[in-house]
Amino acid sequence: MRNYTTQMDAARKGILTPEIETVAKKENMTTEALMKLVAEGKVAICANKNHTSLDPEGVGSMLRTKINVNLGVSRDCKDYDIEMKKVMEAVNMGADAIMDLSSHGNTEPFRKKLTSECPVMIGTVPIYDSVIHYQRDLDTLTAKDFIDVVRLHAENGVDFVTLHCGITRKTIDQIKKHKRKMNIVSRGGSLVFAWMTMTGEENPFYEYFDEILDICQEYDVTISLGDACRPGCLADGSDVCQIEELVRLGELTKRAWEKNVQVMVEGPGHMPMDQIAANMKLQSTICSGAPF
Repeated sequence: MRNYTTQMDAARKGILTPEIETVAKKENMTTEALMKLVAEGKVAICANKNHTSLDPEGVGSMLRTKINVNLGVSRDCKDYDIEMKKVMEAVNMGADAIMDLSSHGNTEPFRKKLTSECPVMIGTVPIYDSVIHYQRDLDTLTAKDFIDVVRLHAENGVDFVTLHCGITRKTIDQIKKHKRKMNIVSRGGSLVFAWMTMTGEENPFYEYFDEILDICQEYDVTISLGDACRPGCLADGSDVCQIEELVRLGELTKRAWEKNVQVMVEGPGHMPMDQIAANMKLQSTICSGAPF
């Protein structure tokens, strides 16, 4: 019986989990040093309690850079057996995480197979799965439908979920006011934007963020805060839309930590080389040192 909810909760309570012990050995650091970083949110150990085959790794400050591989079936390439072979080949070649971006077919059995057989971190983008899960047009889905898919992925054992929580009704006004050359290049961000535009409602991942945190706390799922408004070209780098979303992601990071939910932050996107260092500093400062 676990007497903690998440890896962050354990670290804050001074409880040495098997995951923290394993990661500390891999990173050649003391468990005390790692626990401090996890407690502060500077390191995330993405380890869903239902991912039974996981060999845990840490992501963030003072650790080795981790390699993520994007995979998944589509309408044009829909053989799950072939995709599973690609997954295991990626793991054999040194991948530290697999991002299942499947957008076609019955995705749940594949996710369950991943979390029962694959030893590396598994991530998903629940909004990709929402339309194919319900087999309905995007504008007919409700906020509850989206949240239920997040819960399904958590139950399936996914270690981290990318959620585009930072794009809001205010962002839509900003995008219309500040003309971008590339508009929204994030696929998940585009889907959220389209849903909000069609329904007139607020972003469900932002509006019901507390409910999402409860789900993530229950299963120890790490939230990867998606950068829906990342610049898609150099001309859009460091613009109002990107920075305004980043500020909101910083606020959401702190709200997640209040419930001991681990966070990673995506970003910053395409930008001129002379803006990279400034953006790294800005993102780290606004998001309180969370991994990105």
